[in-house]
Amino acid sequence: MSRIAATFQQLAQRQRKALIPFFTVGDPTLTQAVPLMQALVRAGADLLELGIPFSDPMADGPTIQRSSERALKQGVTLHHVLATVAQFRALDPTTPVILMGYANPIERMGLERFAVECAQSGVDGVLVVDYPPREARSLGELLQARAIDSIYLLSPTSTAERVSEIGALATGYIYYVSLRGVTGAAHIDLDDVARQVERVRACTQVPVGVGFGIRDGATAQALARVADGIVIGSRLVEEIEASSPADLIRRVETLIADFRHSLDH
Repeated sequence: MSRIAATFQQLAQRQRKALIPFFTVGDPTLTQAVPLMQALVRAGADLLELGIPFSDPMADGPTIQRSSERALKQGVTLHHVLATVAQFRALDPTTPVILMGYANPIERMGLERFAVECAQSGVDGVLVVDYPPREARSLGELLQARAIDSIYLLSPTSTAERVSEIGALATGYIYYVSLRGVTGAAHIDLDDVARQVERVRACTQVPVGVGFGIRDGATAQALARVADGIVIGSRLVEEIEASSPADLIRRVETLIADFRHSLDH
């Protein structure tokens, strides 16, 4: 059983929902990435999503775009992201780590080499935003051979065929996008999310996490009633952006601890 599957199973047994924070590796600096990951776990994160910096993050709103730009200006690459996971894994053997990014850096590295280095670094799952399911099969097979989960996005506009296709392919969990638009957008329709998550559940055996636009504990709590996990991205990246080096860890821990409290009550 993968670390991701084991984590969701343990949470279900305790009747808790997964808290999955996201930040871009290299924002604010590369040296702060591992301390940030440790702080998120201390604050109650169950899984960690790490963004691979990319120059054209089409699914991301301005907040996460800026985080990618800041990381790229420091020269952070996919190699640095994998090295960061390896450093974290040496300190934390249990918390699942998911890489989230775009196809270009992965293809530039080479699919097989990427899969090998993910396994060596301790990566547990990979989500490639701009790989449709059919195009992701080659990478998925390479990852599966190394016990690494392939995670896919579904959205309100996903067709029944796409939901069924991804439901059959996905391992680890499915990331359901709670709204139409990019990360950081607003106006989540909670009733619609509930209906859509049930539609996804009918086609898969893996847990369903919900993300995009979750900015406060009340929204996270409401969505957790229908989802297995909640992804906090833009709101966390905003906190990182607004923090000074001296108060970064404290502010991040406080924010994620607040979300953890909301999910547990």
